[in-house]
Amino acid sequence: MKQTVPALALLLTLAACGGASTDAAKTEAKQEAAVATGTAYVIDTTTAAVSWRATHKGGFAPRFGVIKVTDGTLNVENGAVTGGNFEVNMNTLTTDPAAVTEADKKSTDLDGHLKSADFFDAAKFPTAKFVITAVAPFDSTKGQSLLPGATNLISGNLTLKDSTLNITFPAQITVTDAEVTANAKFVIDRSAWGISYKTDGSPENWMISKDVEIGFSLKAAKK
Repeated sequence: MKQTVPALALLLTLAACGGASTDAAKTEAKQEAAVATGTAYVIDTTTAAVSWRATHKGGFAPRFGVIKVTDGTLNVENGAVTGGNFEVNMNTLTTDPAAVTEADKKSTDLDGHLKSADFFDAAKFPTAKFVITAVAPFDSTKGQSLLPGATNLISGNLTLKDSTLNITFPAQITVTDAEVTANAKFVIDRSAWGISYKTDGSPENWMISKDVEIGFSLKAAKK
């Protein structure tokens, strides 16, 4: 999460070239965190949130909701973001009631299912984290973005459960003397972090799309 930032996806858009789509985050091995030089801006956790959206195979029965950001900072030097990180409390995951329309289902039931060991195992792994490893300009001639007005490519280590991978996605970052705002929307493959229902090859897991759309909206103020 150099001029305009959000994320959170969760997450995650490919920084591709040659006019390729950037809907999917480029995913690589864990990398060194960026040296966060300059002034630290503290993320406002009362307004920050990570949104998520997932579907079954074929795109039907979309489910969506939010997860609360609990801590984080963005560093700025010479008007550009140089580094930073934020943490998410997986126990705050909630499903939007509008996403569950079946008469025999409730959004709170899905909340518990997703937080259980079936998926995120929030009791054992309560914290997800994103740490910036690089910030670069976004070239709209070399890729498209789910987020209109993307200004930058953000790379960072995303930790879910006990797995950490580096992802790259377009973001919109705005920097003023008093505040940094960062927004992003991208797609990740949940299976890359070992998040599967039952087993990876089970019929139950196969019925759920591996693609998860992640978004984030962050505001950070100077310390």
